[in-house]
Amino acid sequence: MRKKPSPLWHLPLLLIGATMLLPLAFMLVTALAEPGRSMQAADSILDFVVPASWRWENFAEVGRVIPFARYYANSLLVSGAVTAGLVFTSACAAYAFSRLEWRGRDGVFTAYIATMMVPGAVTMLPNFVAMKILPDVMARLLPWVDWHAQRVLGTTPQDPLVGRLAGIDSYFALVVPVMFSAYGTFMLRQFFLSIPRDIDEAAEIDGAGHWTVFSRMILPLSLPALATLTVFTFLGTWGSFLWPLIVTNQAELGTLPLGLLAFQNTGTYATEWHLMMAAALLILLPIVILFIVGQRFFVAGARTGAIKG
Repeated sequence: MRKKPSPLWHLPLLLIGATMLLPLAFMLVTALAEPGRSMQAADSILDFVVPASWRWENFAEVGRVIPFARYYANSLLVSGAVTAGLVFTSACAAYAFSRLEWRGRDGVFTAYIATMMVPGAVTMLPNFVAMKILPDVMARLLPWVDWHAQRVLGTTPQDPLVGRLAGIDSYFALVVPVMFSAYGTFMLRQFFLSIPRDIDEAAEIDGAGHWTVFSRMILPLSLPALATLTVFTFLGTWGSFLWPLIVTNQAELGTLPLGLLAFQNTGTYATEWHLMMAAALLILLPIVILFIVGQRFFVAGARTGAIKG
């Protein structure tokens, strides 16, 4: 009978886990602090951690300083659209690379996976240029549409959807350029290869085409891998900062990470740390919930990428 490890072995792990919670604890303490109060201004660390009063109204103050609800809606819209689009495009590409036989398939797959070694900063400039000239290109193809209008989808900043149809300052620029992933294709391809081909052959005998096999056979059997990719993609898109900063100028199109910048210049020429930490906690809340719900998919994702094709 295998001997159970001593509970003392768990003590170092608990200490390491506690250090991981220190940044969150600091965020919470700062979010509930008085305006202008910081660790440097406090008489002691204990005086900063346990103040005389907690300001829970700081969380409500966030919505009065910046259009927080608008940023939240934009982040939900962009993250949801990117996640849905990336999972779909990755699944389609993975099916083509794993279940279909065509000349040059392995070479194309190798070249596609090699793009994972290209840093995102390298492709960011070409993507920006493409978004900038896209309205001019579309105006030549579809001249009856006003592609250069500043507010095609809304007339006032309070409208649910604002910005251009495509190009800079549009939801199109926030979503479409990041809807494709070599990593997602690779991960799903590895999972698709683990599904027996007898399923495809049986479906083809019954007269099913590729789309039927893909949508009714492969996808239902790949829900763990699809859920894993969904969680990874949503987490990455929710915290994306640099790309939305580059392609948006209108405040109405801003996402939550961009909203945090507003607290660095609120008219007092000083960073409002208590409001910034309160906003950061509100931004972090959906991520924590998503991680708790889908934490088992993180482990599944690590195993999926290790499956030999």
